[in-house]
Amino acid sequence: MTPTSMMAARFHEVNEPLQMEEVPVPEIREDEVLVQVKAVGLCGSDVHIVFEGVTPTPFKPIILGHEPCGVVAATGARVEGWEEGDRVSVTPLLFCSSCRNCITGHTNVCLTRKIMGIQANGALAEYLAVPAKNLVRLPEEVPFTVGAIITDAVATPFQAMAERAALRAGETVAVFGAGGLGLHAVQICRLLGAQKIIVVDPREGQLERAREMGADLTIDPEETPPVEAILETTGGLGVDVAAEFVGLQGTIAQCVESVARGGRVVVAGLGADPISIVPPTVFVRDGISLLGSYGFTKRNIEQLVELAAAGRLNLEESITHTFPLDEVNTALKYLHEKIENPIRVAVTL
Repeated sequence: MTPTSMMAARFHEVNEPLQMEEVPVPEIREDEVLVQVKAVGLCGSDVHIVFEGVTPTPFKPIILGHEPCGVVAATGARVEGWEEGDRVSVTPLLFCSSCRNCITGHTNVCLTRKIMGIQANGALAEYLAVPAKNLVRLPEEVPFTVGAIITDAVATPFQAMAERAALRAGETVAVFGAGGLGLHAVQICRLLGAQKIIVVDPREGQLERAREMGADLTIDPEETPPVEAILETTGGLGVDVAAEFVGLQGTIAQCVESVARGGRVVVAGLGADPISIVPPTVFVRDGISLLGSYGFTKRNIEQLVELAAAGRLNLEESITHTFPLDEVNTALKYLHEKIENPIRVAVTL
């Protein structure tokens, strides 16, 4: 029997702790499923909301958490194919299925998209109501914590590298930024068959992790100019693909300067500064592609779940810290202040 109330971590104001509050369990519509949440990944977007105020929410208080995983607790009257107890990852991007972009398979840029935990109530609660179309079946061999971080922290770089940049086997790639997204990008590039993976980041600890995950060359930009180093290691050609997971004007420009003629630059990092790169005379004559990459599709999450279940992606080591729901503010502090050098922080229920 599903309870009528639940505990939830709700955001009220910037730089104030999330409040643990008792709220009603959400009612589900005919096409929705009630998920009993088992794990939620925390993300830089949560930090932006709670500590920085750069990502405003449309209403407050709001339940945060946009990397959900759990089990089906109840199904709406028109839902088929799902039963109570089914293990699921949840695609956190709410899409309409009917706009031009959705119809062509690009649900990540749905014209009316919303994201759970940012524009709608999210998963830092005991239960979550979601459209049944957002569910991805989670095999027993994939832990709930892995099923949670796949939904954004891994799916976002997968979309960037596999689809937007269309990285091909035998190509060379440079990854700028070795945070959670960049480190997962390294694994994805190796999986896609990259011939050489170069990682740029000023933090030695992150560079060491990048090497453990498959980077062939790491560069500290505070010690070595990254563009020069990339050109030197590629015989002056540059890389086929450069990926930016920071969102800074300077690193985006360095990506453009690091690619070969005909190369592709994919930007997944979010930042406020305008993009400023090489003059059009260089950009056009070198045939450079500059691509923005946002989010992921449900199919990306399905693919990653399948890869994790098959043992092709080792994601458990990415989860460096876990906390129970009532310690969510400590979890956010660890992520914000980078206490004990976290890769991904998860909340478990």
